[in-house]
Amino acid sequence: MDTRGQEPVDQEPERIPDNHFKDPRRNKVERWLRPGVVLVLLIWGSVLLLRSIKGLSGHNKDDGNDLPGYRVPNSTHTNDGSLKVTLTDVRNGTFSPIVKSLQWISSPDSRNDDKGLFVTVSDDAYMVRSVFDKDYSRVLFQGSSFTYEGANYTVESLVASPNLNKLLIRTKTVSNWRHSSFGSYFVYNNTEQYDKIGDNLSLAQWSPDSVNIAYVQDNDVYVYSTEKRRTIKRVTDDGSTQIFNGRPDWVYEEEVLEDDRALWWSPKGDYLAYFRIDESRVGEFVIPYYVQPDYDVYSELRRIKYPKSGTPNPVVGLWIYDVENTYAYSVDVGSDQQDPNDSTLITEVTWVGDKQAVAKTSDRSSDLLTVYLIDTKTQSSEVVRENPANGGWWEITHNTLYIPKNKTLGRENDGYLDVMPIDGYNHLVYYSPANSTTPKILTRGEWEVTDGAAAFDYETNTVYFIATKKSSTERHLYGVDLNKPDKLFEVTDTSENAVYDATFSAGSRFALVSYRGPGIPYQKIVDLKSRKHDKEVSGNVAGKTLYYLEENLHLKEVLKDYAAPKREFRELNLGPDDNGADVIVNYYEILPNDFDETKKDYYPVFFYAYGGPNSQQVLQAFSIGFNEVIASQLDAIVVVVDGRGTGFKGKDFRSLVRDNLGDYEAQDQISAAAIYGNKTYVDATKISIFGWSYGGYLTLKTLEKDAGKHFKYGLSVAPVTDWSLYDSVYTERYMHTPQENSQGYEVSRVHNVTAIGQAKRFLLMHGTGDDNVHFQNSLRFLDLLDLHAVENYDVHVFPDSDHSIRFHNANKIVYDKLLSWTRLAYTGQFLY
Repeated sequence: MDTRGQEPVDQEPERIPDNHFKDPRRNKVERWLRPGVVLVLLIWGSVLLLRSIKGLSGHNKDDGNDLPGYRVPNSTHTNDGSLKVTLTDVRNGTFSPIVKSLQWISSPDSRNDDKGLFVTVSDDAYMVRSVFDKDYSRVLFQGSSFTYEGANYTVESLVASPNLNKLLIRTKTVSNWRHSSFGSYFVYNNTEQYDKIGDNLSLAQWSPDSVNIAYVQDNDVYVYSTEKRRTIKRVTDDGSTQIFNGRPDWVYEEEVLEDDRALWWSPKGDYLAYFRIDESRVGEFVIPYYVQPDYDVYSELRRIKYPKSGTPNPVVGLWIYDVENTYAYSVDVGSDQQDPNDSTLITEVTWVGDKQAVAKTSDRSSDLLTVYLIDTKTQSSEVVRENPANGGWWEITHNTLYIPKNKTLGRENDGYLDVMPIDGYNHLVYYSPANSTTPKILTRGEWEVTDGAAAFDYETNTVYFIATKKSSTERHLYGVDLNKPDKLFEVTDTSENAVYDATFSAGSRFALVSYRGPGIPYQKIVDLKSRKHDKEVSGNVAGKTLYYLEENLHLKEVLKDYAAPKREFRELNLGPDDNGADVIVNYYEILPNDFDETKKDYYPVFFYAYGGPNSQQVLQAFSIGFNEVIASQLDAIVVVVDGRGTGFKGKDFRSLVRDNLGDYEAQDQISAAAIYGNKTYVDATKISIFGWSYGGYLTLKTLEKDAGKHFKYGLSVAPVTDWSLYDSVYTERYMHTPQENSQGYEVSRVHNVTAIGQAKRFLLMHGTGDDNVHFQNSLRFLDLLDLHAVENYDVHVFPDSDHSIRFHNANKIVYDKLLSWTRLAYTGQFLY
């Protein structure tokens, strides 16, 4: 694969002759003389033009290396002979670490006798292994395909039943949206007998007791019994193109559940909770596709229900199916399924007992979180708490973890773990009993628990979690005793800068601990029953390492040949805010190979931005990607700043952007650019900014607010340009509705294109098949540029590509273009 940037071709636009609109009736003398005169004038003018261009640009070579000072590196090696990072390397996965996952499985006795069972694949055999007993092995399925009724099928996924006696096999998978797909599902009973559940299923899921499988077909929910072969109970019968049962519609999949399922089994499998989503009043957006098979002449038109800001949301209801009595009923959680204007968001459903469940809801603008406790005995619900956001917003999370009662261990009632703001920072809390309104606070401080409880050890009352306790740019694994709040212990070594994540066995005795950086990633299996009394355990770190699952030794060898630029993580003081307090932000910097700070006005600076609310880019994880390519290939300094509005620095830092997206975020990029522009080794005329999605929006807002003062170039990919064009659930969380905040929407949209035009040049790229940020955003922006006669930009459109821009070789082209366009900018080849 050729991954070099495409060479630009300088070509004069076709010119219309001066006499194109004149009367063609001329005398013969004029017709003979005019061409000769014109030829002489053209030759003379061309010479003058070439000399002028040479004088203006200061060079006459395409690569710009006759410019005094800055030169694009031509060598593939550094001064010490090491290889430089190239786009080819990144594309080929040269620096990609191997990351393994374990499909932990829960056997009936795993909570009390955790053997660390998991499913793995080896030599086309799906088998159960144990991290506790490395000699234990049980083959569940042999081979990568099977035959059913004379047809051959490829195994594409396999999920064992909790009792390990049967397998759920998916094949013929067809992708749908970001998380969803359709496929054919089979049940295999370990005796080489198969039973087909059906084709074009949206999902299928085992019940905890291994008896039933809930699945969704044609937007209806069914329950398949594995004990009574081919016994199927139809739970719903109103599924249609506008009614979704048990699976999310587009906006619930993308913004609320972030999953392909909208159904949840109770702990013993007696009940099945599920959503009924009615999107009949949701506006329809039509996306044309231009280069699809079988649509040679007329474009294919795909229609998607997409609620834009301020328009009707889908109406969502929560239902519960009683498996034994085979009937379903609706549960009151504040949404009115009979009201077509209802806009309640049901954001999470968690069973907190065999007959109790918790449902979280919010208003459409995420100002008020309401928690309902559902009782299947009485088929009723009650509001157990209401929490206003108080100036911020409620981020949609899925942090609730059921904690079963155990009186011997001091757990008198069923309860659950959650994350709530404590003094402005997200922390672990424990609600017990489940209808409690006041929680036990397990952690507190000026740091945050990132994703709720990672696991709970039922025998030791230990809660495990990932947190930013050491630094907001790091992630470490900690534990805390449910009965001894605030007394934390470390599972990972906090004496070293690191980012970790972890998955746990069914009983939480064992963990797959993954070190993600900043060094070369590795993964290890840890026995968490070990404590400091073990000789192998030192300091305040808990757990005994049993073995390393992956060490990425191949990557260590590869990197010996390369001089990969390093990411240096720091804090940056951007100066005082409106109240006089210093704005301190996280950032990282990548210096180019053979960096020399004694050079004057030499280095370009390439800002990469995302900046979305509660997001994070400045994280000390291992990565050698496009930013390192820019540093290596263009001899540029790369800077990434997490400005105000981003996550993991507390509520006050992130909530500033409420109702006013694009303002503080852009100002912080500009302030950082001003600091870099004053560095003696930086060429302040070569500072650029690049972003994709929200980062594309932030790029344009930064150019707009800066008006060419610091940022001379911008590269925007798939940007939102007007928040009234984006989906309601995401946008209104941060902006309220356009009806409530019309001024905020007006200011936050990309509107002052004349100011953007003060930059030297900018690039816009977008896929026409983007179902997330519609191409409509870029077209509206281009129309504004036309209306205001702004012309110093380039556009590249990718037919039928979605938000990731991958269709028909597009991903190669988009990065080639980003690199080659930036090279042109830094070498002074844009004259206007």
